[in-house]
Amino acid sequence: MKNSLVKKLAVGISLVSGLGITAMANAAVAPFNATYNFNIEGKYNGTASRVLTQTGNQYFYNVNASVGKLASAKQTANFVNANGAILPVSALTQYKILGTGRTTTLNFNNAKKQLVTNYKGQNKVIALPQPAYDDLSLEIQIREDLKAGKFRGNYYMADRNTVEAVPFKKSAVTRITVPAGTFDVVRIDRVHDDKDRQTS
Repeated sequence: MKNSLVKKLAVGISLVSGLGITAMANAAVAPFNATYNFNIEGKYNGTASRVLTQTGNQYFYNVNASVGKLASAKQTANFVNANGAILPVSALTQYKILGTGRTTTLNFNNAKKQLVTNYKGQNKVIALPQPAYDDLSLEIQIREDLKAGKFRGNYYMADRNTVEAVPFKKSAVTRITVPAGTFDVVRIDRVHDDKDRQTS
């Protein structure tokens, strides 16, 4: 039950990933606030917020979500925007179900091409032969690549144990309507090995 709910909550908070950012067309990455409601399989109603702040060329991205007192999730990322090249600095992911949870931290050392992860008090050092991203900094990098016409399709994602190439595909421009208005958007689909999984 717990593992299943953790996965469903993670999917629920990521479904509207980047809505406030991608709606800004070709504008520079700018601070924003977004709040929304989500539903998991018609059983659980949740609320979430996404806040991006900026100091110089350094950004702080915070995502918080909860399903009442049942479960909560938090993601944070600190990254630098170097003319469209996103350089992650650190990230945190935390899930809690019925009061117990797990926390993973990622610390990127781009100069040494290393990633240091921490989970359950254990550090792990992973080599970074190519640029890699946490969930939130990758969201921004894909946006910047789309703006520049340089969408790569494959991006390296980091988690507590590995750095691996993850394929994405770009769909045609589509139109969505949300409380903030109607927008022409580009949909990006993650390509999963499991054909029953879908992430857009």
